[in-house]
Amino acid sequence: IPYANVTLADVVQLVQDAMFSRPPAHAPRTGIFFGGRDALLALDMLAVAKNALLPPFEVSLFADPAGSFTTAAAMVACSEKLLAGPGLKGQKIVVFGATGPVGFSAAVIAALEGAQVILAGHDGAARVGKSADEILARFKVATQPADGSTEALKTALLISADVVMCAGRAGVQILSAAQIAGAENLKVAVDVNAVPPTGIEGLGLMDNGARIGGSQVRGLGPLAIGNVKYQTEAGLFRQMTQADHAQCYDFRDAFKLARTLA
Repeated sequence: IPYANVTLADVVQLVQDAMFSRPPAHAPRTGIFFGGRDALLALDMLAVAKNALLPPFEVSLFADPAGSFTTAAAMVACSEKLLAGPGLKGQKIVVFGATGPVGFSAAVIAALEGAQVILAGHDGAARVGKSADEILARFKVATQPADGSTEALKTALLISADVVMCAGRAGVQILSAAQIAGAENLKVAVDVNAVPPTGIEGLGLMDNGARIGGSQVRGLGPLAIGNVKYQTEAGLFRQMTQADHAQCYDFRDAFKLARTLA
């Protein structure tokens, strides 16, 4: 049953209306899904909903705004697999599109796993600086804002990067094949945009570790990520419907499952 135009102030009443309209034993059979396109608002709604629950009537909660949490989880989990031995801890990861829900969520997941995360702003460092402040305030992990508004600045950001993740607007090329080939330390390049031109020139839609062009960089394409994303979202729904007690899922739970699927 879809509810549109829901505000934060509506959440408690909607949750409690669903919760108290059935016997406690049947409460886990009800799930509330938080969509929209605002990752932070979805997290705020999830927190308000969780606080509105009253034992023994708890219902399940699941936030995945615009599919961003499960997409970001798949993106980071697949990148981690391609890194193999080193994992994410200590890796320098540059994220383009970090003010959008997918890029923002991927940056948070990677930072929580111990990566050094740089948020690259296509229009300068100001907006990504606000995202970095939000990440620090909410999740207690530091990320670094950076200006990625010119080709020269983007090239400079790649020089010391281990991983680059592109989650920009569909149909916009963010990085050229020459920039990827010139990044001597780069190990993995990731893009979630399946609309041509893709965000990374030379990256195939289904690439899952294939070298990009003549470089040593391993590519991770949007459809390879999408396969794990789909399994992650479907898997969380399956867990929720099969559980005998109420569940509560956000991007952290998505990443935990995506790791097993990547």
